[in-house]
Amino acid sequence: MLKLVRVLTVLTGVFVASALPAAAADYPRQPVRVLVGLAAGGGTDIVARLLAEWLSENLGQQFIVENRTGMGGSLAAQALINAPPDGYTLLFMGPNNAIATSLYKKLPFDFLRDTEPVAGVMRLTNLMVVPPSLPVKTVQGHDQNRDGARPLSRLI
Repeated sequence: MLKLVRVLTVLTGVFVASALPAAAADYPRQPVRVLVGLAAGGGTDIVARLLAEWLSENLGQQFIVENRTGMGGSLAAQALINAPPDGYTLLFMGPNNAIATSLYKKLPFDFLRDTEPVAGVMRLTNLMVVPPSLPVKTVQGHDQNRDGARPLSRLI
């Protein structure tokens, strides 16, 4: 498992470094915050820290992981959206951000509209399950059984 994480970290770092345009060859000029919306020590946090370490070593500036927990990652997303759009605040997100978008009716942002993906780091398999007593068989059926919540189907 650790070997897989190392390989993913290296590949992601190579991707990120190669994706920088020539005009941004001197990026970063200052430390970069990497926001994680989940608690320290979990899988997402560990991978974010491995990636941050690799980027720090290979790009010559510190990439500092900052855990902003709460509301399923929405507090970290809000911090990213409120940060200056200068590339010095990044969000290392997981499926929790998509899930939170469907759970919270009154978020002060639209995650899909207000953020832009820049690199895929890892793939996770997540399943949506319901108890057999709930009469739904699809995500759309689940949406129809929710009172006014944001539909999950718009995220799929």
